Amino acid sequence: MNALFYITVSAFCFVCLFLILLVLIQKGRGGGLASAFGGSGGSTAFGTKTGDVLTWTTSIVFGVFLLLAVALNLISNQRQKIQNEKDKAAKIEFGQ
Repeated sequence: MNALFYITVSAFCFVCLFLILLVLIQKGRGGGLASAFGGSGGSTAFGTKTGDVLTWTTSIVFGVFLLLAVALNLISNQRQKIQNEKDKAAKIEFGQ
């Protein structure tokens, strides 16, 4: 159970960082600061169809993020339940 928990936490952290980077490389809808200062807000560094690909990728990574969050919650609840049972057994054993 511990190995599964740590693997899930590691995957969750990786997906979080990847999602942050994925959102940061996307072009803003309103042009943002680039258009306010006279920059070319319409051009992208990766091509013209990049917005569609990044949008789909962001949606998929967000879905994975949600699934990992739910799995991590379930695993954490199970670990807490096991720990509570061990604590109760220890209290009964020592007569407290």
